[in-house]
Amino acid sequence: MRLTALAAAVALTTALSPQLASAAPSADACADRANNTYQKLLECVTVEGVRAHQEALQKIADNSTDPVYPGTRAAGTDGYDDSVDYVAGLLRDAGYQVTLDPVDVTFNFPAVLRQLTPVAAEYETGVFTGSGSGEVEGNVIPVDLNLTPPRASTSGCEAADFAGKDWSGDNDIALVQRGTCFFGTKAYYAEQAGAEAIIIMNQGNTPDREALIVADGTSIDEPIPGAPGPVTHGIPVVGASFADGAALAAPGSTAYVQVLPAETRSDYNVIAELPGKNTENVVMAGAHLDSVIEGPGINDNGSGSAALLETALKMAELTPQNTIRFGWWAAEEQGLVGSADYVNGLSAAERDRIALYMNYDMVGSPNYIFMVYDADESTFEAPVPVPAGSEAIEDVYESYYTKVGELYEDTEFSGRSDYEAFILAGIPSSGLFTGAEVIKTEEQEAIWGGTAGEQFDPCYHEACDTIANNSMHALEVNSDLIAFAMLTFAYSTESVNGVPGKKVPGPAFTLPAPAGPEGTFAGEDGGFGHSHDG
Repeated sequence: MRLTALAAAVALTTALSPQLASAAPSADACADRANNTYQKLLECVTVEGVRAHQEALQKIADNSTDPVYPGTRAAGTDGYDDSVDYVAGLLRDAGYQVTLDPVDVTFNFPAVLRQLTPVAAEYETGVFTGSGSGEVEGNVIPVDLNLTPPRASTSGCEAADFAGKDWSGDNDIALVQRGTCFFGTKAYYAEQAGAEAIIIMNQGNTPDREALIVADGTSIDEPIPGAPGPVTHGIPVVGASFADGAALAAPGSTAYVQVLPAETRSDYNVIAELPGKNTENVVMAGAHLDSVIEGPGINDNGSGSAALLETALKMAELTPQNTIRFGWWAAEEQGLVGSADYVNGLSAAERDRIALYMNYDMVGSPNYIFMVYDADESTFEAPVPVPAGSEAIEDVYESYYTKVGELYEDTEFSGRSDYEAFILAGIPSSGLFTGAEVIKTEEQEAIWGGTAGEQFDPCYHEACDTIANNSMHALEVNSDLIAFAMLTFAYSTESVNGVPGKKVPGPAFTLPAPAGPEGTFAGEDGGFGHSHDG
């Protein structure tokens, strides 16, 4: 039987202490005391506090008059700068050691995609990360498209796909379809074949692959030299919806593509640290702070950013056993740029100090299911290395869900969010996720509620990802879990890396064994539909 968020909180607090407080402490009391027990911390980390931060991020986007992308908090914009100021200011006021870590980001201006013949039409488009610049007006050359159901596509994934076509003109535009391989692979082979521009249309095989696709084009597959990247391309790389791509595939089609030269701008990761008794054992959690250019990004990733901020503020008066560190990442939507820059900039000794990393990217999706990164590979074989100790983090998440009566699912340990750089550095990692553009099944509706046949987040990467795009229940449960996990590891990481610690103060408390995932993603990627790759 599923518990409501309130019942779950009561059940957990009852397990931690036989005597419940008659009333939750005031906001001032929460800010001024050391919330060093589970009961104290979970009393103070509230969904109302998390929502207040989301509302602040919404207001930042609403008030942004950025000359290129107003109304957003995207990397390189005024909205992102104001988001940094908001988060960093609160953390400084709370007493954290705050560092603004500079990151070079690529700022792409709006692109143009116009069909000239056999019909005249202007199409919505955008620039893939790693794109070159230029203006190209010429013939559209479809490459191994599959426009009829089931639309299984390997379009552009091999050099042979481009063979036998005439690329001898000065303005040839390749048209490829999403599917199978990295977007950068498709762009690489198009450029090698002689195309002067490339349009990547969505696949159209499922409802979540119909709309405009614009994503990271810097990753490439073997055997391309330098795989997995990142790479850049010398030709414009733009996106299209499936319907627009199908129109562009018509015989005799010509088009105009314009991508202005990109700018390199400086953004910041926000890093906040609270020293513990053991300064050589750092517990870290992070969430990306930027939105996409389409909108304010209040679920993606205002949810993870806000929940992490509320946890940090309510732990500010703690004297933990281990040093705790929080990160809000720049330019995740450009291809995990901020987190990669941060980890790559650490010395080997500094990396060795990080005991573990926990990632929170979209934790309040309106049509949610609860998901945990499958570090133990009980459901999905991971396509990336899984550092030893990661499964111990997963166990804490799953045991908590079990304790409060919430059913959960595995999501592939894919590296397709800001934990990628950490796992590549051998740092144990895990995280939470409530879903993006993948469609909820009837089986999942029966377990978690919501609406089958719709995306977990119907506003994923769209302008409607506003303060209204949220599940209060998912956000409340996950905010408590984020705080619970941070406090757990703030006192001991022994289960992860063998470093002895101390028990969390307060009444003795033991989590149950995980109940196990529900198994609703058999044969799929676990719902991790972030569009950083193909």
